[in-house]
Amino acid sequence: MKPNEATLTTDRLILRPFGISDAEAMFGNWARDPDVVRFLLRKDLSSVDEVREHIGNWMKYFDGLTEKGWDWGLFAIVQKSDGAVIGTIDFAETDREARSAEVAYALGKPWRGRGYMTEALRAVLAHCFEAAGLNRVWATYRPQNPASGKVMANAGMFYEGTFRQSKVRNGERVDTTMYAILKEDWDIQKEIAHYNSLPCEFDGFIDVPVLSDGEIFLVCTEKQPANPEKKYVPGYEFIICKDGEKVGRINLRIGYGGGLYNSNLYYGGQIGYGVDEPFRGNGYAARACRLLLPVAKAHKMNTLLITNNPDNRASMRVCEKLGLTLIRTAPVPKWHDLHKDGDRYSNIYEWQIT
Repeated sequence: MKPNEATLTTDRLILRPFGISDAEAMFGNWARDPDVVRFLLRKDLSSVDEVREHIGNWMKYFDGLTEKGWDWGLFAIVQKSDGAVIGTIDFAETDREARSAEVAYALGKPWRGRGYMTEALRAVLAHCFEAAGLNRVWATYRPQNPASGKVMANAGMFYEGTFRQSKVRNGERVDTTMYAILKEDWDIQKEIAHYNSLPCEFDGFIDVPVLSDGEIFLVCTEKQPANPEKKYVPGYEFIICKDGEKVGRINLRIGYGGGLYNSNLYYGGQIGYGVDEPFRGNGYAARACRLLLPVAKAHKMNTLLITNNPDNRASMRVCEKLGLTLIRTAPVPKWHDLHKDGDRYSNIYEWQIT
């Protein structure tokens, strides 16, 4: 199916191909609303005929992309509940070699504030990455219209910069702000959503006995409650002991975070460990990780993440000893504590413990 023939659906919306027949709905629902058009980089439209002409020019532009073999899509945003055409959203490939496309949208004022545009944008981004095979999607908005930037951020796009006097609107040079998202970013967000959906039960901390494999043992020293403000899940802290002597520390965080963008644990993992230098090289970290499994299972967790810096060969060997699967090496976002500590990338390992 050609991109311009696709129909996308969300919980509340249908995104179907947009055309000349939608001119009256466009004119009545948003094209003549000054609060909408003042942020669009085109001339104002004052009649249905002008809207038809505008759509016709729109289609000629997209036909030109078709002739070049480039991908595009132009969608009417249709409200499922009553079939009303409440806006448009489109994407157009701008660089074939880079597989990059621009996305743009407009929504009628009566339908704002309901999350419709974020919902539509997420659907189009999924189509761009998973059907059209694009690698980068970008969008711009006028800085005077921060609501549009919020839509982009809520859809998972990232701020890249503000370009001064980069466009012309009604003869005036105006600034534009750019957000963008890569296929890699999209895949990571899908993984975070998957892990955040996994089962976990936490009705309170359990009583943890001394955990031992006959040579080393773990002693629980602290039970840290959740910190919703920092988006921290509850966790257990242990010291690793051998022959009555402390040889290291290990912790277990309970849960996955919840919510698409609560991604602390994706980059930081459920298990963190450190063996004191005089005792390294004896396999204590991997053995300590195995000793934590009954505690994780007591909270109905069947998947754990362990992460490490790609330069930390010792920690990577622990994951290899445990037979973990390396999901990816992900760039650490600037807001994360790991980034503040100097880490720029994090290996994401998955441990299936069922």
